[in-house]
Amino acid sequence: MLSTLSNQTSRGLALLTSIVKLHLATVAPAATLGIYLMFWAKGTRPHRLLGKIYMTLMLITALTSMFIPAAVGPQIFGHFGWIHLLSILVLVSVPKAYLAARRHDVTDHKFAMIGVYVGGILVAGLFTLAPGRYIHQLIFT
Repeated sequence: MLSTLSNQTSRGLALLTSIVKLHLATVAPAATLGIYLMFWAKGTRPHRLLGKIYMTLMLITALTSMFIPAAVGPQIFGHFGWIHLLSILVLVSVPKAYLAARRHDVTDHKFAMIGVYVGGILVAGLFTLAPGRYIHQLIFT
């Protein structure tokens, strides 16, 4: 049993590359910050500042995910999987949301940011729980 645990631990550590560490280090605070931004006062100076931080974290999260190969399901070009489509969603939606905020287009900004959070945090987060993925190994093995 000890050797099995040791093998699982070393396998999990092998998956924890620098790019994965950066990805996890940006997505964790973005998930928390996103909740705050959705449910507290809008348009205030703190909301604008924290929103820029959130957008930056989400862009870094999406960009780093493009360097993490798909571990589950079919791959395109031997690297990209379905989950990478969510990264593209974030890479398109964050600038769209930023520009909408600059135009004071609250509706477009709101829906773009909801899309970023739901697609980039919630749905992608659920995909990471699939067997064969690093987070699944951390939690369930």
